[in-house]
Amino acid sequence: MLSGAYAVDAVSAEERERFERHLRRCQACETEVREMRATATRLGLAAAETPPAELKSRVLTAVSRTRQLPPATETAGSRPRQGGWRLAVAGGLAAACLAAAIGFGIGLANANRQLGRAQAEQHQVAAVLSAPDARILSRRSATGGVATVVVSARLRRLVFVTSGLPQLADARVYQLWLIAPGRTRSVGLLPAAADGKTAPVLAADLRPGDTVGLTVEPAGGTTQPTTTPIVLIHLPS
Repeated sequence: MLSGAYAVDAVSAEERERFERHLRRCQACETEVREMRATATRLGLAAAETPPAELKSRVLTAVSRTRQLPPATETAGSRPRQGGWRLAVAGGLAAACLAAAIGFGIGLANANRQLGRAQAEQHQVAAVLSAPDARILSRRSATGGVATVVVSARLRRLVFVTSGLPQLADARVYQLWLIAPGRTRSVGLLPAAADGKTAPVLAADLRPGDTVGLTVEPAGGTTQPTTTPIVLIHLPS
């Protein structure tokens, strides 16, 4: 059950150690991991983005120009004469520290929730990639570029990526749909593209007869498609 998660590095250190011990004596799992890594690589290439060449120099320049605070010093004329001033400052510092601690706690909680959601989605993507019935389907877009779907009918989930789609104006977005006779539901907006490449999108609760459709919609998306799909991928039943 860990083959797919291991193939995309979505396991804990304890799970990795346990699975690698198993992997050394299981040829079937070794083959499965190799195949899943090949599929994950294909998906990764569709979403890969090279950082700008000047990024490192910009960061180093910003560091060199950032002024650091000087060390605190105390002169004879500035030494406080009474303990009341010290207590007031200490009280202010305590209040500031408390506010900072509360703010840090809220930020850490939000970060943990986001990390938990990301890890859960990674496991779900890995489960689709490693499903015994997983199938890969690719179609060329009417406007250029290729859309790829990895679908598992048993899990009723799919993973959708694109490569080479034209970049849209700020007022337009790519929106993904599951389309069937009598019903159309939005899967969501594609992540911001870099050079026409988008990160994987996970869709769940697939139903018999669903077709994956991709349209160009106004910024923010719509409740129903307003344009003709530029990609249609009919899913296996």
